[in-house]
Amino acid sequence: MQFRRLEAWPLWLLLVATAPSWAADHRVTVGGTTPSEYYNDSHPILMFNPASLTIAAGDTVTFVNAGGAPHNVDADDGSFRCAQGCDGQGGDGTPSAQAWSSTVTFAQAGTFGYHCDVHGSMGMNGSITVQGASAPANVPITGGFTGAWYDPAQSGHGIFLEVLPGNVMNLAWFTFSPDGTQSWLAGSGTINNDTAAIAVDILTGGRWIPNFDPAAVNRIPWGTLTFSFTDCNHGRVDFDSSYQDYGSNHLDLTRLTQPAGVVCP
Repeated sequence: MQFRRLEAWPLWLLLVATAPSWAADHRVTVGGTTPSEYYNDSHPILMFNPASLTIAAGDTVTFVNAGGAPHNVDADDGSFRCAQGCDGQGGDGTPSAQAWSSTVTFAQAGTFGYHCDVHGSMGMNGSITVQGASAPANVPITGGFTGAWYDPAQSGHGIFLEVLPGNVMNLAWFTFSPDGTQSWLAGSGTINNDTAAIAVDILTGGRWIPNFDPAAVNRIPWGTLTFSFTDCNHGRVDFDSSYQDYGSNHLDLTRLTQPAGVVCP
């Protein structure tokens, strides 16, 4: 069975995409000047105001240059660089002393640092903390979750789940080892309402027929898979393995198949 591939959106596109109509806009002043105490002139302000800002995912931030010196706004991770518009979006992120403003949309939760290319070493730095929506609640695991599941970001391997009477879940994960050879993982465990923690074995020693010998097949303890689902088509599996170099991590699961006659409420 082929586990299909879905292309991932680049981070910069998620950050500068058009904001939804319900999003709020926040203003950050870039630079500016302050009068001199003793002379009839002014000094440049080398800071962002506010330097730290907390917003919601999907909100926009409009950076407005108040002058005083050439400035720009350059993300520490390279996801945006703006002044008279943003690089890659028809604008120019080169530092400029002209009166410019640029708006950036922050679609993902996290903390994003930024700086002025000219004055970052002088302390002209800022950060945007983006708060994501509350994680959706998990739903009870029923027979409707029987089927094939995979992570679209890792097309090429996947997990077959079968929910049996008595709140039992069987699984087979056809995947690959850290060194690139094929790995077969299998296990069975009990469903506890909205989660299922299953002890899994790795199968080794088998050979292709006519040389298959069931006595040569080994089931070696591999680790634990813990499943949870937010709806009938999306979920997550966390794994923790003590076998060789598999380690601990997770997959974000999307349903690939649903058997005929199986209904997921």
